Amino acid sequence: MNRALKKIIFTTVTLSVLCYIFLNDLLQGDWSVLSASWDNLETFWNESLWPPEWSMLEARKYPECGSSIGFFCSKAYIGMLETLKMAFVATIIGFTIAIFLSPFAAKNLTSAWVYIPMRIILAVTRSLPSIIWAIIFVVIVGLGPLAGVLAMTFYTVGYLGKLQYEEMEGVQNSPLEAARAMGLSHPEIVANVVIPESSNNLLSQLLFMFEYNVRHGSILGLVGAGGIGFYLQFYLNFLMYKHVMAFIVVILVVVIIIDLMSMYIRSFVTEDGDVKRPSWSTIFLSPNQAKKYHHGKSEEE
Repeated sequence: MNRALKKIIFTTVTLSVLCYIFLNDLLQGDWSVLSASWDNLETFWNESLWPPEWSMLEARKYPECGSSIGFFCSKAYIGMLETLKMAFVATIIGFTIAIFLSPFAAKNLTSAWVYIPMRIILAVTRSLPSIIWAIIFVVIVGLGPLAGVLAMTFYTVGYLGKLQYEEMEGVQNSPLEAARAMGLSHPEIVANVVIPESSNNLLSQLLFMFEYNVRHGSILGLVGAGGIGFYLQFYLNFLMYKHVMAFIVVILVVVIIIDLMSMYIRSFVTEDGDVKRPSWSTIFLSPNQAKKYHHGKSEEE
């Protein structure tokens, strides 16, 4: 057994023991609470969740639907569309602000007098989850989607800011030293060296953050910050779980679609080099079918 494998086994065992100790402390040693959990879940699923109330996907009775497709006038579509708009605006604005601030938080680009205060600012903006920011902005600007957009924007700045400055710190020193030797200013180094070197990962972070904001934006309506969460809160208040389940299914489908679109978009910027990377479209094929597909593509080239 080599040394690397021993380290992996030791780390795994150590973490497992710590998890058991902490979980046992949280449960106060009473593991019996888990004995009936599966039966409770099965009962709740069969009696309260499934099948969902699919009428949430049908056109609302009022106001009158102006579309020939009833789904476009349904509560699920209207709520999900508002959530997508909120997430899109918050992600773009938050990413733009973060990409401006993160170079000032990277140790290899600025002095400690600059990056330490900037890191504190970014830490403050992500210290509170989006739903807490939403409560704050509901008090400030009132109920509605604007509070949700501001809440997600604040959290996006802090979250992406940290990912971005850590990515920028991973840029090799040689191009940075060459840029400084050429007399480039700090903004020029960031624009011409740091961002191009980190562009692929920055794009991945942007796409991930949009998906994240869609998921978390779905619950901001619980505190009056707009989106599909408004309907979730309404039906939860009346314990109408089958109606809630219909909205959850819609959210799940939308998130899966966003993930597939992200894979497709990233495929345009991934450096292939000499390695033949699988096509995003083959994720639905079996291993043998995918192998035949790529073999055929290689012969065509």
